[in-house]
Amino acid sequence: MNANEVLTKIINKVSAEAERLGYAIPYIPDETGHYTDAESIYWWTNGFWAGMLWQLYHATGDELFKKTAESSEKRLDAALDGFENIDHDAGFLWLHTAGANYRLTQNKRSERRLLHAATTLAGRYNPNLEIIRAWDGQWMKGYDTAGGAIIDTMMNLPLLYLASEITGDNRFKYIAICHADTMLKYMLRSDGSSNHQIVFDTNTGEFIANPGGQGYASGSSWSRGQAWAVYGYALSYRHTGETRYLDAAKRAASYFISNALLTDYVPLADFRAPDEPVYFDTTAGAISACGLLEIAEHTDDTEKTLYIENAKKLIEAIDKNWCDYDIHTDGIVDGGSVSYHAEKHHEKIIYGDYFFTEAILRILNKDFLIW
Repeated sequence: MNANEVLTKIINKVSAEAERLGYAIPYIPDETGHYTDAESIYWWTNGFWAGMLWQLYHATGDELFKKTAESSEKRLDAALDGFENIDHDAGFLWLHTAGANYRLTQNKRSERRLLHAATTLAGRYNPNLEIIRAWDGQWMKGYDTAGGAIIDTMMNLPLLYLASEITGDNRFKYIAICHADTMLKYMLRSDGSSNHQIVFDTNTGEFIANPGGQGYASGSSWSRGQAWAVYGYALSYRHTGETRYLDAAKRAASYFISNALLTDYVPLADFRAPDEPVYFDTTAGAISACGLLEIAEHTDDTEKTLYIENAKKLIEAIDKNWCDYDIHTDGIVDGGSVSYHAEKHHEKIIYGDYFFTEAILRILNKDFLIW
């Protein structure tokens, strides 16, 4: 794989998409192969399009990417104003929009947006359980969501770390560390595999269960959740310097790499699912590649090569087998699975494109830190 050639293909494709989409926020292409606008302004993936655009703007200086990213950020004001449907994924929404804008341009309106979002995320913290509540409503069948947390939230903690950095108020960072420590205790297993969901009794604080969530079943290993663990713990190490998080990231990474090797670096949707049917999830590979490259930044030369080379192999497998660079269709990375039990599998999903792009830019040292 020639990373520079891949980046050129990405730039050409995303430029064409930006011209077609205008102010729309994409998620999954429809049956015609084209993106439609997001159905809900609160949807958790709504930041990734802007994040990819900001990454490409940083790498190229193309104003089309900046202008289109700014439109997504402004549209998400409706979510901040609506408030009631914001959940633990506030980081995914505002790190990639307002956060990216603030980091690159020091825009004061963007700074206020990200601090607003960070305060909302911090408000979901339960000090009795020492978790950030994942969802409201009835998402966890059979369990009270007030006591529920999921591994995905590890990737949203950088919003809190950034808020503390900007304000000098360590309460945001304190909440992030408390949540990360609870995840370390109850989410990551001794072999490095990860649960997706955990539930506590809201009155006693007692651990109740680890539902299967988007994986095959309780006790299985949903690969995208595993990738969130790899990258999420590595990012908490970056922001805190606490070695327990780097150690956790390495354990999760070893488990991911060992399983991805068995399928030529295209990870299964769940590493502990039955042999049939076979479902892959390329988004897990792209996310984990970014996590491995993050780990590599915090290791010495005796370990660095291990993480970099395995990250490249994950990205090469996607580029070789699953990428669509045709500028007349939407979406780049095919082969994504929203969840193991989803009705459809092997789709193009916007976060697959984002993390694939971030990984390519990281390999070329042309990225910037959104997290």
